[in-house]
Amino acid sequence: MSARVAVIGCGHVGLVVAAGLAKLGHSVVGVDRDPDRVYRLCSGDIPFHEPGLGELLAEGLESGRLLFTTSYDYAIPVSEFIFLAVDTPATPGGAADLGNIRMATRSIAGSLNGTNPVIVNKSTSPIGTGETIEEILTRALEERSRLPRIVSNPEFLRQGHVVQDFFQPDRIVVGSRRREDAQAVARLYDGIDAPVLLTDLRTAEMIKYVSNTFLATKISFMNEISRLCEVLGVEVDDVEKGVALDPRIGSHFLRPGIGFGGSCFPKDLAALRYVGEAFGVSTPLLTAVQDVNQGQRTNAVRRIRARLGGLEGRRIAVWGVTFKGGTEDVRDSPAVDVIELLLNEGASIQAYDPTFAMARPPELRDAYRSSPLEAARDADLLAILTDWDEFRTVPLSDVHEVMRGRIIFDGRNIMNRETAEAAGFAYMGVGRRSTQNRRRVTDD
Repeated sequence: MSARVAVIGCGHVGLVVAAGLAKLGHSVVGVDRDPDRVYRLCSGDIPFHEPGLGELLAEGLESGRLLFTTSYDYAIPVSEFIFLAVDTPATPGGAADLGNIRMATRSIAGSLNGTNPVIVNKSTSPIGTGETIEEILTRALEERSRLPRIVSNPEFLRQGHVVQDFFQPDRIVVGSRRREDAQAVARLYDGIDAPVLLTDLRTAEMIKYVSNTFLATKISFMNEISRLCEVLGVEVDDVEKGVALDPRIGSHFLRPGIGFGGSCFPKDLAALRYVGEAFGVSTPLLTAVQDVNQGQRTNAVRRIRARLGGLEGRRIAVWGVTFKGGTEDVRDSPAVDVIELLLNEGASIQAYDPTFAMARPPELRDAYRSSPLEAARDADLLAILTDWDEFRTVPLSDVHEVMRGRIIFDGRNIMNRETAEAAGFAYMGVGRRSTQNRRRVTDD
């Protein structure tokens, strides 16, 4: 089956959905209100870092099955399926802001021209959003004899792995009031080998939130355990391995660090809490997950401060500013939070990240260095705050040569303590036994 599809919003989610559906044989038009982004995409240029997506985009453009435009009037009237993949940022109170969804839905309504396509919500949005979309369309359309065809098809894409996750998903979830509409959307993914769950609108929306908040819970749980490991002298890596061998628990999302971030987990956790509050349901576990996550940032700074004997005037080398490796995204980045706390206490920062030119956090523009070694030059301490593979390959002998101090704070546990100690460093991991270095930090 080959279908005509429009995808509204060409960001991290919308672009892979558009290019992925084109790869599956559908005719796809990506719609974005940013003309510069549309121009770049038409030229095969991706405005963010995502491995494999450039090749997928080029293939779609070359095949003629993938186009981009700013015009709803061009894309909407001829489309059988319209995917909504717009941002839903958090409001100050924790609720998901549906402004972009409402605006996109009204624009769709103004361009339908009598057609009744299936509207597929791919945006992460609160339970009940499908009904909100339905209500907006119903009010906007003069033709009242047919209800809009609304489907929820949540995404389960990991930044840095979106192409792999699109074509090799754990599951495909499709929810709708009308089973035939859900089945029609599921058929768009023919050729992908994955379990398909057909359900109602609200259940599909709930599955997305529960999935993300459960993963966030696992991270915060292990981070809390890592603090106990530090004070008890227990090796968290062995604890992690022993727990992960239980098939009821598994190994995913048990690695401790300085906390989770990005555009999904913090926002979705806050949104689910808000839904609970709105309906009078207490969610103390979700509150604790947020508290532990935020506490990992301040705990990292506390440990660095204690090891250096104060932060005023100290020079800190930072490897990594994005919320995780494999992406340029600094939204809710724990690394940026730690850096800001260090700056607030008088430290100076020298930072390197492989995607720094794309991420461009404005508060760190003057701190940028061109390589890991340049960031480490004359520093009192090296803080590894993002899990980029590149950092695992930097020779520690070279780092030792350019640094003034001899301390590594490994906020992502990507290094081997014995290797760091053999290179002459005092090592601090998360939940790992730290090197008890009694020498001054500037000594060789």
